[in-house]
Amino acid sequence: MHANKFGSFFVLTLAVSIALAVCAITPGKVTAGGAPSFSGAANLKGTVHFEGTVPKPKPINMAADPSCAKQHSAPVYLQEVMTDSKGDLQNVIVFISQGLGDRRFDPPTQPVTVEQKGCMYVPHVLAVQANQPLHVVNEDPTSHNIHPTPANNREWNKAEPPGSTMDESFAREEIAIPVKCNLHPWMHGFVAVFKHPYFAVTGKDGSFDLTGLPPGTYTIKAWHEKLGTATQTITIGANESKEISFVFKAAM
Repeated sequence: MHANKFGSFFVLTLAVSIALAVCAITPGKVTAGGAPSFSGAANLKGTVHFEGTVPKPKPINMAADPSCAKQHSAPVYLQEVMTDSKGDLQNVIVFISQGLGDRRFDPPTQPVTVEQKGCMYVPHVLAVQANQPLHVVNEDPTSHNIHPTPANNREWNKAEPPGSTMDESFAREEIAIPVKCNLHPWMHGFVAVFKHPYFAVTGKDGSFDLTGLPPGTYTIKAWHEKLGTATQTITIGANESKEISFVFKAAM
């Protein structure tokens, strides 16, 4: 009787120990909604700043398509280097480039939308996860031809009549894919594709926020279409919040 009780207790203890060990070594998984399922998630936020004289924006001539030109009552410029009055830099993609190991992340089912509006791509720069739906909308009274030119993904080139929509996706990580319109040569944008959800595109105030990070040491990169890439390495602990900043400088 005592031997049976001892044996049962030993088996139960061993099972609990194995279960705890498996939980300890199993990496966190991000669900389709992008929210981490693990405990102890950390948060990283910061800003990107431009230092020096901001390049003068180049004007766009839309005279080739009057339906485009008449949508703008003021001059329109290329969106290459955009800052606010304090030098905060917009349209910078900030992301984890190393440190996540072999963790796998399901792509969100919710699409990211890019509009063709005023014969411009809105937003100019966006980011998605691999295999996340990209919803493309033509809000203009004229046709467009959306044409991404990737190096590591399938290239596609599709006409979009006024008021139409389409859905596409990219299967592999690539930072970043140029997008053009074959009918309007001034229309340019970028789509960055990631195999994880830890990325952000800076807004008008140059800020970014990477939430729900597993604790660890990471290489963080900031990418800009004209100014190149800046890199930092950070270590962040469980439930920790950190702030960092990136600075891009004007070419000498």
